[in-house]
Amino acid sequence: MTKLIIDGKEIDVPAEYTLLQACEAAGAEIPRFCYHERLSIAGNCRMCLVEVKGGPKPVASCAWGVRDCRPGPKGEPPEISTRSPMVRKAREGVMEFLLINHPLDCPICDQGGECDLQDQAMGYGVDTSRFAENKRAVEDKYLGALVKTSMNRCIQCTRCVRFSAEICGTPEMGATGRGEDMEITTYLEQALSSELQGNLVDICPVGALTSKPYAFAARPWELGKTQSIDVMDGVGSAIRVDTRGREVMRILPRVNEAVNEEWISDKTRHVVDGLRTQRLDRPYIRENGKLRAASWQEAFAAIAAKAGGIHGKRIGAIAGDLAAVEDMFAMKELLAKCGSANMAVQGGDAFDPKAGRGSYIFNPTIAGIEQADALLIVGSNPRKEGAILNARIRKRWRSGQLKIGVIGANADLNYDFEQIGAGTDSLKDLAAGKHSFADVLKNAKHPIVLVGAAGLKRPDGAAVLSLAAKLAVDVGAIKDDWNGFGVLHDTASRTGALDIGFSAGAGGLSIAQMTAFGTLDVLFLLGADEIKVPDGTFVVYIGTHGDAGAHRADVILPGAAYTEKSGIYVNTEGRVQMASRAAFPPGEAREDWAIIRALSDVIGKKLPYDSLAGLRQALFKAHPHLMRLDQIEAGKVGDVKALAARGGSVDKAAFRPGIEDFYLTNPIARASVVMAECSRLASGRMLTAAE
Repeated sequence: MTKLIIDGKEIDVPAEYTLLQACEAAGAEIPRFCYHERLSIAGNCRMCLVEVKGGPKPVASCAWGVRDCRPGPKGEPPEISTRSPMVRKAREGVMEFLLINHPLDCPICDQGGECDLQDQAMGYGVDTSRFAENKRAVEDKYLGALVKTSMNRCIQCTRCVRFSAEICGTPEMGATGRGEDMEITTYLEQALSSELQGNLVDICPVGALTSKPYAFAARPWELGKTQSIDVMDGVGSAIRVDTRGREVMRILPRVNEAVNEEWISDKTRHVVDGLRTQRLDRPYIRENGKLRAASWQEAFAAIAAKAGGIHGKRIGAIAGDLAAVEDMFAMKELLAKCGSANMAVQGGDAFDPKAGRGSYIFNPTIAGIEQADALLIVGSNPRKEGAILNARIRKRWRSGQLKIGVIGANADLNYDFEQIGAGTDSLKDLAAGKHSFADVLKNAKHPIVLVGAAGLKRPDGAAVLSLAAKLAVDVGAIKDDWNGFGVLHDTASRTGALDIGFSAGAGGLSIAQMTAFGTLDVLFLLGADEIKVPDGTFVVYIGTHGDAGAHRADVILPGAAYTEKSGIYVNTEGRVQMASRAAFPPGEAREDWAIIRALSDVIGKKLPYDSLAGLRQALFKAHPHLMRLDQIEAGKVGDVKALAARGGSVDKAAFRPGIEDFYLTNPIARASVVMAECSRLASGRMLTAAE
């Protein structure tokens, strides 16, 4: 530790700190534009000037290390001043320079009201300018469907350049020209290719980069703000949902160091318009091959007439990617009262909840990736299945302490890796020590074997999972103080479904069996749209959008989207999280659990709770760990070892990509015009590369 005196206050800080960090540790406020805690240091804006006693001029605190400060003539600690007349005058001068070319368009700027330049000009600037020359004009740049540019406002802080190169791993932006002619631009003048590009809007300290879909839509002070959880993938990023009236206007990230830091994916951020489009707002019944609007009583009566006299073994339910734990628990209870154990969650057939929690969660945890020194990715493309988790892998890789191997389809993951193979043969060879990467895993202190759930959707998925667990055990990834076996789930509902046992139980059927011709008479689809149901099965669809599931349904019951209900979700690492209601469902739509409760009364299988609190009380009694929000019930080492011992025969076929189109993975995303445009741009790039 190094001793400093900051504004007369003595403080001990690590020698590797910058002066800016030291000053903030002492409680001083340091203005900045170019400096960002998660980016490399540029030292461009000079707004963070402080005075070092004995120095001839102010120094940029973001680029000056604590260890570079010289002690006084008698060995006394270095003295730093953040509020001296010299510092005040220097900051006023810097602000005056920054505003020389900045246009006075705050009234029409989307950044107005939450702009760093506005705030710091008020706090550290002066009320007049001595410059009367014409302001420079810069042509706006095309960055794609998500980021809108107004480059006249740019102050060349280069945050966007560093973010795209360091965090995204797609160095597509840079600066051209010098001095007054300097411009921030893309190298090839085409749409950005990163799945994290929407974060550019958040890190831009002025209004040069703003959200294109949100342009001129609302002001920050007229929005209601609700803290919630993202369900577009299995990561469970912390988000803030901003609403005006009944309408969701935008989604922004919240800081959660354990999960998403302060980033969210573009699908999370810009799926907003999909919440308004193609919504189901009333029940429907299929008559003579066509759907017609109906009342709730008619819809329930049609279901009761069909399901009333059917044996429980002829009834089943499949949960979709966005189902909350409460909804699945209520459906499970209803099926149990009907005498059925036929239930499953999309993509969950390879997992057995009875094998223990450690067999299906990401045991190392997302934050634990930063301790890893070797990573094997099996049958997964983290960039598409968990873009935020992939950014965490890249962060660790940039430190130079992580070696990565991949078994599966070759893909651009934004970091260097060794392609070991494409299928299960390579996994077997690695387990047998026939590949050099086996030694890398064995010699690592904290190795991780990451298995993609998307790669386990094959018929031999359970055997592949067991083989991967065996490899993890053999290379020493399973220790008393480190569990390096992890499953990356690509959907928000799957981990929670496995936690409550919403899967084929004793005598229950898998998804493949339930969707075989003639197996079931009645099938409930709880937001499941990626399921092909054969003719002859009576389908009840409880969901939010007119997607594939609704097109196949015989009865449609309109549900609530994740922003319109309070619901528990469990992310891929087993962290229990709660999404909060920010708006209300449209029309006659209701929360899914309430629909199931009302239906149970009509068909004579009444569930024993009348409120969400009552439902949660029953849920917590059956599964106590779900009441501990933002905590992880750790998986046991024995679970992974037992899974490894299961074995099974595996197919030699190569792993196929689990997600073909990152932007169109669920009903809300498929209803979004913005996501459709992003998909078009992404497929256009791929075609160009192939050509």
